[in-house]
Amino acid sequence: MAVRAAVLPAVDAPLEITGIDLPEPGPGRVRVRLAAAGVCHSDLSLSNGTMRLPVPAVLGHEGSGTVVAVGEGVGRVAPGDPVVLNWAPSCGACPACARGEVWLCANALAGAAEVHARRADDGTDLYPGLNVAAFAEETVVPASCVLPAPDGVPLTDAALLGCAVLTGYGAVHHSARVRSGETVAVFGVGGVGLAALQSARIAGASTIVAVDVSPAKEELARSAGATDYLVASETTAREIRALTGKEGVDVAVECVGRATSIRTAWESTRRGGRTTVVGIGGKDQQVTFNALEIFHWGRTLSGCVYGNSDPARDLPVLAEHIRAGRLDPGALVTERITLDDIPAAFDTMTAGKGGRALIVY
Repeated sequence: MAVRAAVLPAVDAPLEITGIDLPEPGPGRVRVRLAAAGVCHSDLSLSNGTMRLPVPAVLGHEGSGTVVAVGEGVGRVAPGDPVVLNWAPSCGACPACARGEVWLCANALAGAAEVHARRADDGTDLYPGLNVAAFAEETVVPASCVLPAPDGVPLTDAALLGCAVLTGYGAVHHSARVRSGETVAVFGVGGVGLAALQSARIAGASTIVAVDVSPAKEELARSAGATDYLVASETTAREIRALTGKEGVDVAVECVGRATSIRTAWESTRRGGRTTVVGIGGKDQQVTFNALEIFHWGRTLSGCVYGNSDPARDLPVLAEHIRAGRLDPGALVTERITLDDIPAAFDTMTAGKGGRALIVY
């Protein structure tokens, strides 16, 4: 059965909207009709080669939909069930999973190397990008890549739980472990940054500073929980210290993935402060420190993969925050688009001007 999808034909090539032939779900697999999918910078990182996975590929890793068919042996979901896609399913058997660090699963992206579908026009094999190929009207995924959609959360909002919300929430609560009364700075007011701002508010942070290159994002940041807003500059770290009694914040969450913003985030924290890096940067982004400042400042710098989250454990927690009005996935969306609009949304992101676009099918 042919469906329409956004295909990346090669690294750095424009996306193409075309028909693809999906197989029927085999053993252990599930077919999902998409309700919505988020356009995330991680997809851009795959398209430009920052993240290296097989191409040509159907991109899209953040989505939700309804099960339309299941293969042999699938018992956890059935046709008609609303689900959230999980692009990084844990295998449960590798050393990371054995330690309980499922977000570091060595086999999470193994499915990206398997043929997902074929182009309807010429039969070219297509791979599933970051496992779930959500930039399509329908997709077929392993049963481990779907989770029950939470009750009381619209499917369009639930789409963002699979990456942006889970990552931003986890960065604050699991990686940085923000405590009530602490001060926080969030660098980058995109989808993940907005989720981090909301999550810092949920954690009870006293001062929440949002930093972005765009002055136009101030209102959005403040509505998400920012108490202060700074336009990124060479003096950002100094300005943050001025807002926090000349000390610096307790925690900085970097959602950009650039050497300058990582270094600035680290410099913005107090002595003994914590910096969590969420943004995905390229190998050319080199961050440098000297040995003396590492000793003197006693700061912690840590990476953060998928919010250091376990989707099966954390989705019900996020759903409770949403139902209680503490968390609003819809507030992360700056534009609602159709499948045909994805190439233009990528161009906007490449130019550094994009927010979180949501594809509504």
